[in-house]
Amino acid sequence: MNYRRLGRSSVKVSEVAVGGWLTHGRSIGDDITTKIVKKAFDLGINFFDTADVYNAGEAEKALAKAIKGIRRDDIFVATKCFFPMSDRPNDRGLSRKHIVESVHNSLKRLETDYVDLMQCHRWDPETRVEETVRAMDDLIRQGKILYWGVSEWRSHQIAEAVATAEKLNAHKPVSNQPNYSMLQRYIEESVLPTCDEMGLGQVVFSPLAQGALTGKYKPGQAPPAGTRGADEKSNMFMGGVLTDEVLTRIGKLEAFAKDKGAPSLAAFALAWCLRNAGVSSVIIGATRPEQVEENAKASGLTYDNEVWTEAEAILAS
Repeated sequence: MNYRRLGRSSVKVSEVAVGGWLTHGRSIGDDITTKIVKKAFDLGINFFDTADVYNAGEAEKALAKAIKGIRRDDIFVATKCFFPMSDRPNDRGLSRKHIVESVHNSLKRLETDYVDLMQCHRWDPETRVEETVRAMDDLIRQGKILYWGVSEWRSHQIAEAVATAEKLNAHKPVSNQPNYSMLQRYIEESVLPTCDEMGLGQVVFSPLAQGALTGKYKPGQAPPAGTRGADEKSNMFMGGVLTDEVLTRIGKLEAFAKDKGAPSLAAFALAWCLRNAGVSSVIIGATRPEQVEENAKASGLTYDNEVWTEAEAILAS
């Protein structure tokens, strides 16, 4: 496993991270989550991502059980806050009150004394950026979080946060967590250049387009039983990638990746994300330890630009 700095910070995270958005505390049991996390750690993965809202806090609890027995210093735990956790008016957003209380609640669920990375899960139009920046800075100075970042923020919002932190002499965000894959490249226009300029590393979610870039879904066929595509509670964002047209292109890409010696289409697609120096890590989901082992092969997998250009052309054709 290779490691990269998280943005301009000095901390190093594994190029492949394990997340639990639709799995931890929901679609797989805690025993399987533990096996996945332990396998990941054995493979050199030190980065584990979650959020308070994932399965109403159950994902954090499942991760807490999974990391027991692993030396806390050896892992990098990230969580998030923003989305409502109840019907109460202050139990949402990025106000100082909600951020501080969210951190305290996450620490309890994660059974740890600090969070390595606290992320603003979305932009909050109802809260001044100064309030959010000061809250994060205070929590860092208190030792309850070590770094902070954002998720799915636009380029001008990221620029405002960085400028505000500089003005206040506060800790600046070190990361952005966007949706990025060979099928979803919107950040390349302005978000990625802004982050590169201002020192934020990308922590990519859905780098396999929610499983579409594994090759498991075939045109003209129903999604295999037990997959995300077959789960009506999990596939709500997959409509655009499960069309016969897109799946046909993915099939061609899979053959191309195999011809280039890639261990799998998934590893090839993850390596495509990691080809960009601005990407610090790619977050994978898994329901079996074997999936983690296969996806971890993306770390260190490199190709010439000509190969990537041809791969992109296959998906665009």
